[in-house]
Amino acid sequence: MISPVLPSYNRAKLSFVKGEGAWMITGDGRRFLDFGSGIAVMSLGHGHPALVKALTDQANALWHTSNLYIVPQQEALAERLVEHSFADTVFFCNSGTEATELAVKMARKYWHESDTPERTTILTFEGAFHGRSIAAISAAGSEKLTKGFGPLLPGFRQLPFGDHAALREAAAAPDVGAIMVEPVQGESGIRPLPDQCLKGLRDLCDEHGLLLIFDEIQCGVGRTGRLFAHEWAGITPDIMMVAKGIGGGYPIGALLATESAALGMTAGTHGSTYGGNPLGCAVGAAVMDEITKPGFLEDVRKKSGFLRQKLEGLVAAHPDVFEGVRGAGLMLGLKCKALNTDIVAAGYAAEILTVPAGDNVVRILPALTITEDEIAQGIARLDTAASAVSKKIAAA
Repeated sequence: MISPVLPSYNRAKLSFVKGEGAWMITGDGRRFLDFGSGIAVMSLGHGHPALVKALTDQANALWHTSNLYIVPQQEALAERLVEHSFADTVFFCNSGTEATELAVKMARKYWHESDTPERTTILTFEGAFHGRSIAAISAAGSEKLTKGFGPLLPGFRQLPFGDHAALREAAAAPDVGAIMVEPVQGESGIRPLPDQCLKGLRDLCDEHGLLLIFDEIQCGVGRTGRLFAHEWAGITPDIMMVAKGIGGGYPIGALLATESAALGMTAGTHGSTYGGNPLGCAVGAAVMDEITKPGFLEDVRKKSGFLRQKLEGLVAAHPDVFEGVRGAGLMLGLKCKALNTDIVAAGYAAEILTVPAGDNVVRILPALTITEDEIAQGIARLDTAASAVSKKIAAA
């Protein structure tokens, strides 16, 4: 008999009743160090007082009005995002997948309004993950995401990751209108795109008049030590999706765009019943206020260096289990020799939470507010997990 909850997840046999900062607590009182942050969602950790206050204050005032009316909290969050980014305008939705849907629509509408409606193709890259809607899996194109869900949506062309010649050839095609890429691929195993490649993408888009779309759903909102990951390269996109960290645990997504890229998105072209509701936007504004405080991101960068150093030491101590460390900021990956799922499972026994990813990688995504002492505790627990996996390997 099927479960009342659709069995579309392969869940660990764990359940939590409370969160405190970098910790999650089970009903029987076990305290797990959270190095996954709900897959890069809990940017300020669990139960952050500023977020709790923003949510409860708003919940006591007004939950929902719909977008038939002006939503002051929505305008306040949009103003913060515009102030601290390349964007001129923001659309709010409920998730990263929904932001991806709008990015595709916006790009197509841009070319329609520019009297070149044939430029509907968006170039994407092997290993991409942009969500699980039909448009998002069509954009990614991998068999893991698409098998059994055809026919897929046309209008996407997937390119090999790192193949510059293929990219240059594809970008010159007359039907291409945009390039969409994650500055740091998350689901495929924490693969950062080098700064020179991001700069090259911007130059290539300018050369051919293409729109550049960045998916910062996982790598944005302080995760790499800058507010947005592309800032490290000193360039800007035309369109960008964010979600996860912007809500600090509350479900909210956003699409940021320049005025030019958004020229076709007039009244009636897109909408969302819940998108930009007062609750989500109040929390999002509190997240932005915390992350943009003087010194906050500098502190993230400092802790990132400490975490990476500790992870490199962990790899050196367990050469039979790990191959190396990769990533940026507090978005790091342990490339494994042993099965990554075995390491994640051993972590549960050691009371530490991590996230598996493609390419046999374990994702390390702690809250941006984690302390160095908690990082050290996490490394000790990962060491325990690695030792258990090492013994399993030796006994095989």
